[in-house]
Amino acid sequence: MAGHSKWANIKHTKGAADAKRGKVFTKLAKEITVAAKLGGGDVETNPRLRRAVQAAKDVSMPKDNISRAIKRGTGEIEGLTYEEITYEGYGAGGAAILVDCLTDNKTRTVADVRFAFNKANGNMGEMGCVNWMFELKGELIFSKKNLDSEKLQEIAIDAGADDILEDEEVLTIYTSQETFDAVKEAVVSNGFRPQSASVTKVPQNTVQVEGENIKHVLKLMELLDDLDDVQNVYSNFEMDEDEMNQVVGG
Repeated sequence: MAGHSKWANIKHTKGAADAKRGKVFTKLAKEITVAAKLGGGDVETNPRLRRAVQAAKDVSMPKDNISRAIKRGTGEIEGLTYEEITYEGYGAGGAAILVDCLTDNKTRTVADVRFAFNKANGNMGEMGCVNWMFELKGELIFSKKNLDSEKLQEIAIDAGADDILEDEEVLTIYTSQETFDAVKEAVVSNGFRPQSASVTKVPQNTVQVEGENIKHVLKLMELLDDLDDVQNVYSNFEMDEDEMNQVVGG
């Protein structure tokens, strides 16, 4: 079970997604604002904004919230100025961790991120220490329950998917950044709804985390994910399904 590609499923299992709906909206609003500032407020000509708006719609974020976030980005209404920054480090057992942030106060953010690493037996590292292990890709994750895997794979490949991975519970489609929107549109228009769909950072190699280190790594992912300035957390951990479920269940 690979790190980031299953972190969304772990959060779902723990009931975290619904419990933190307000934080989800806040993070999406930040992303929409930054995307609009960098590439303009038109979703047709700004792929990053289009994906952010769609992600907001997927979690039923109110249209007014989306509109205000775009207007803050384009300068039509006043708002905070956010800076993009990525922190890097290692979790217990040697798991590489990437933390993407949008912040209006770097001093606060780096202190919060460092505290999370320390609290969960991890170590914050220098810039570039683990970033090279990850590649930016499109990722669509589907539950295999009642899924016509063969048809889905055929549609995805025809639309330009790069790779498809399966385990007992989910099927994951990987694309390039450029083909992500086309692949997503193709599968959705054919009735396949992904559990999650995003352009994300995928590890090129993985590290097996075992025993007590599983608890520490999942705790670190959760602590970082809870921070207001953190947008996304990525890792390259692998975990045994049964061991991980024991930790999550506990």
